[in-house]
Amino acid sequence: MDACSCLDQLKDAAKVSRQPCRCGTRHPDSAPELGTPLSPKTYDYTGAVLWNAHASALWARFTLNLRRTLAANFGITQKDMNAALRISFAKVAEYQQRGLVHFHAVIRFDGPGGHTSPPPAWASADHLLRAIKPALKRTTLTVVSDTVGDREIGWGKRFKVDEITALGDGELTDKAVAGYIAKYAAKSAEDSGTVDRSLVCRTCSGHGTVGGRIRELCPDCKGTRQAEPLRDLPVHQHVRQMIRTAWDLGGLPEFADLKLCKWAHMLGFRGHFSTKSRAYSTTLGALRDVRRAWRLAQADAARVRAGHPVPDPDTVLVTESSWTYLTSGYRPGEELLANPPRHQPGPTPQARRAGACVTTAVLTVDQVAERLGISRWKVHDLIRFRELASFKIGRCRRISEAALDAYVSLRTEQEAA
Repeated sequence: MDACSCLDQLKDAAKVSRQPCRCGTRHPDSAPELGTPLSPKTYDYTGAVLWNAHASALWARFTLNLRRTLAANFGITQKDMNAALRISFAKVAEYQQRGLVHFHAVIRFDGPGGHTSPPPAWASADHLLRAIKPALKRTTLTVVSDTVGDREIGWGKRFKVDEITALGDGELTDKAVAGYIAKYAAKSAEDSGTVDRSLVCRTCSGHGTVGGRIRELCPDCKGTRQAEPLRDLPVHQHVRQMIRTAWDLGGLPEFADLKLCKWAHMLGFRGHFSTKSRAYSTTLGALRDVRRAWRLAQADAARVRAGHPVPDPDTVLVTESSWTYLTSGYRPGEELLANPPRHQPGPTPQARRAGACVTTAVLTVDQVAERLGISRWKVHDLIRFRELASFKIGRCRRISEAALDAYVSLRTEQEAA
């Protein structure tokens, strides 16, 4: 897979001007040919897409081989090693300019309790450095296909392993590496020249036909299953060919589980841009709890400034930690609430004589979103953070008009203050 990938190797424009590309030319920083194949006719586009699609699985297999190699080097079983130490990692995936992903990872030894406990004294960084290279070489993954042929996917020969020095004595420090990883975490597939949207037709969900028993061609994609023609994408020809290859491979039965049509705009890569082992550091759930507590404190402070009472958190349900399937669709009473008849029958003479009052109207989440001119997800956030009062009937969330009026009045007073 020879490609003009000068920017994958060089760090600044000055170095680009001193070192020639593989084609023998010194390209400027903004040259459109950077990242494109030297010979597009012989470039292995199928292998490039399959590499992106299996990169995450290859990393998972590497972590298993790394643990096996370390246990063999220590002369103990994997069970005994897992009881004494834990191998933690954090990695980010970066798109090269030629459209292939590669990983930047931090791997370290922890105690059996994770990052809160130190590793044993006999597990040093030298053991980890000596184990990574053989684990990389023995990690392969075979892709079986009768159409494109069997392929063996493995790591390339160009990899670099350095020790991180927390005290700053060496070349790399922990803060420098954290900034290095954060820089690549901010990059996305668009940096390689592709598009930022799915190419699967939403009307037919990529099937090409719509309807029940009698199937008809999708009126939007005309049976192509594409949200927009691939030939009209505003991308470079090299990127368009990778997208087309991913789309063609996605139609093969042996690659159905890869869902390559869905991830064609990502050039076949369907993993997360950032992953970490469970005990590497704090969890995303803990970070969400901190943000939720901060937003609740801000909402309570706004109520205090506006002179409104703060709800008791012990009696208000903030979130629901579990969900249980009840049924599909509305129940009879819920259907009446969700779709009230246009002509509501008036109270009976007996009710009028008894002085019956008219019930308060209730609204659905979609109706509230339409009235406020916001998305339904924003309405759910308002409910979750107790800014908008609501109640549930079965699986349905409802908001009274009085609660909506109170929320609007509160926000108006806050803005006026």
